[in-house]
Amino acid sequence: MKQKFLDSSINLITKYQTYTEKDIEKLKYGLEGLYLTLTKTIILFILSLILGIFWEVLAIMILFNILRYFGFGFHAEKSWQCMIISTINFILIPLCFIKVDINTIATIIISLVCLIGFLLYAPADTVKRPLKNKKKRLYRKLLTCLVGIIYMILAILFPVIRSYLLCAMVIEFIVINPFLYKIMKQPYNNFKN
Repeated sequence: MKQKFLDSSINLITKYQTYTEKDIEKLKYGLEGLYLTLTKTIILFILSLILGIFWEVLAIMILFNILRYFGFGFHAEKSWQCMIISTINFILIPLCFIKVDINTIATIIISLVCLIGFLLYAPADTVKRPLKNKKKRLYRKLLTCLVGIIYMILAILFPVIRSYLLCAMVIEFIVINPFLYKIMKQPYNNFKN
């Protein structure tokens, strides 16, 4: 299915304009990423619909992606690994957070642990996308922490969205943590290499 999507997309794109082999390889890489992201998201949304947590998962994904934009984080090398990690992050963790009533003290503790993690580990780069520029790394670290602080304040002030905000922070904490990189046998701090 994936190969059929890639082939038909490349045929359509190259129908009206010629591209170099290098350009076609880049297009294939981007299209493959798009395909995998869409299929994974569709599967997660179907699971969330079955479990009756679609809107919660959607909100958590949006909140998480705001954090991830600044803090980056782990990317699986294989699509099945990505699916397992995504299912844990966007189905199992939200189920736990949604089903449990989290009080203000617990909110502060969870938020502070995540903020310390953001301070220590963000931004977490990958082999394919190392963050070599020291100023950009510091800028992204500060923005990740700032968004985390905003999420913490909103979680304290608005208990109705507390679990979504905390869940997004916990997921970002997980994907930037060097422990996940170690478990998945991927290098950490790639900017040093």
